[in-house]
Amino acid sequence: MPFEVTRRRLLALVPLLSGRRVVVAGDFVLDRFVYGHPRRVSREAPVVILRFTHEDLLPGGAGNAAANVRSLGGEPSVVGIVGADDDGRALRRALSERGIDDRGLADEDGYRTPAKTRILGGAPSGNKQQIVRYDVETDPAAPASAGRAIERAAEAARGAAGAMLSDYGYGAIGPEAVGAVRRALPAGAPISVDSRHRLRHYAGVDAATPNEEELEEIAGARLESDTALDRAAAALRSEMGCANLLVTRGSRGMALYSGERDGAPRRIPVHGGDQVADVTGAGDTVLAAFSLALAAGASPLEAALLADFAGGIAVMKMGTAVVTREELMTAIDGDRVLLS
Repeated sequence: MPFEVTRRRLLALVPLLSGRRVVVAGDFVLDRFVYGHPRRVSREAPVVILRFTHEDLLPGGAGNAAANVRSLGGEPSVVGIVGADDDGRALRRALSERGIDDRGLADEDGYRTPAKTRILGGAPSGNKQQIVRYDVETDPAAPASAGRAIERAAEAARGAAGAMLSDYGYGAIGPEAVGAVRRALPAGAPISVDSRHRLRHYAGVDAATPNEEELEEIAGARLESDTALDRAAAALRSEMGCANLLVTRGSRGMALYSGERDGAPRRIPVHGGDQVADVTGAGDTVLAAFSLALAAGASPLEAALLADFAGGIAVMKMGTAVVTREELMTAIDGDRVLLS
């Protein structure tokens, strides 16, 4: 059954995303995709030899969230830490190519830019499959560096329509940023967060976007039924004092927990069905669309539906993908499941 949100209303919201300035603070990652065509099995080891064709260097982590804000028409003010290394310079270029000002990123001595390299192979005209991934990681940023990042985030928050915090565990942002950013934002501007392992500590944010596995980690148990999911979500909302919790569930769509309808959960089917090419960065897309929509004045359900459409579009693309306003409007206009 369609939700009570009309297609006309959702289409009218998309242009309102344009020009909204939001702070995107957190862990910026370089996503590297190396592509090749299989040639033969190696004589050195039982592995396939790929003939290199090309590589893509894309913003990942908080960088992907910022890229999605930009492609949806918003204006991301990025705040984070990178290393004074080749990967850091490549990440800055990738952001600049997308029209994102990188001056909020600070080079920190002794910090290595996190980079995730995925090697993909396949026939020239066929789909490419990820063969292996290796990560170049770093010790978390020093507390002094993180403290300076919080100061920059608070400075960027002045006059912004909202803020999103993207915590991948590399130490560039933490729960202590919430208070500083809140004090600097205009009254009513929302703060959203996505955190791999510390979500429950981000007390006082307006919205959070965990996936189901992250909610299970917090609950300390498998959530094998909707009832168990609802209990865990209610407990987390209460602990965080968080008005809106949007839980992403892969092929099962999303579950929204908010103050609407007396807090009853809203279960949102996934947009696009099983047409999945690559789930890389889909959570960043959801965070960006949900947060930007809330900053533009959308209700929690309206923002969740926009995020559902955006996430469904992103997973139909290879690599760390972004979603454009035009793609979002086309998906909404063509929907015959979610909207009345």
